[in-house]
Amino acid sequence: MTECTYSTALREMPEEERPRERLARLGAIALRDAELLAVLFRTGTREEGAVALAERLLSRFGNLRALSRASLEELMQVKGVGRVKAIEIQAAVELGIRLAREKDEERPRIHSADDVAGLLMARFKQCETEVFKALLLNTKNEVLKIVDVATGGLDATLAMPRDVFRQAVRDAASAVIVCHNHPSGDPEPSREDVRITERLRDAAEIIGLRFLDHIVFGHERYVSLQERGLL
Repeated sequence: MTECTYSTALREMPEEERPRERLARLGAIALRDAELLAVLFRTGTREEGAVALAERLLSRFGNLRALSRASLEELMQVKGVGRVKAIEIQAAVELGIRLAREKDEERPRIHSADDVAGLLMARFKQCETEVFKALLLNTKNEVLKIVDVATGGLDATLAMPRDVFRQAVRDAASAVIVCHNHPSGDPEPSREDVRITERLRDAAEIIGLRFLDHIVFGHERYVSLQERGLL
């Protein structure tokens, strides 16, 4: 079937609502599956736009997993999906598989506070001011990301629960460990440390996120509030 640069439906769509423009403005995470496929396709057919074609393709296979397993021939059986689009789909799927494989190989798994110390002790040694970090973990307790949440003392972390958990949700984390340092070198938790830990624990419970620990780092030492029974 002959493809055109833009179908009538896509040309009539406000520019700011087109998938490619929305991706540039909001990021890929804001797009639906069909819109991401439409960006990959770039074009639809004379009868329907790229988004409509992508929606019909997803409906045909049921979900992304089934689509990813389809052969070149099975993809090309869908009206409007020619050889080029079918190859683009398979190339995108293979890139996703390779990326997942790389991440699995690189992600450290957290079993205890010692594992966290192995990751962060050297980083905190370089901090002359108080820094609050969060480890975002998947269901296997593998580290998805280490994020800086706040700098400059605990007063700066009072709005932290929202910031920590927004990032956790964005990265599809299932658990979080928070850490901060005491520039004095003494890792003994303060009353404020315990209070913030309780706030974070309660906020995590509300959104169904596992809050595993709050670790305070000092000079070559650390204290786990979970091990102290303060969670």
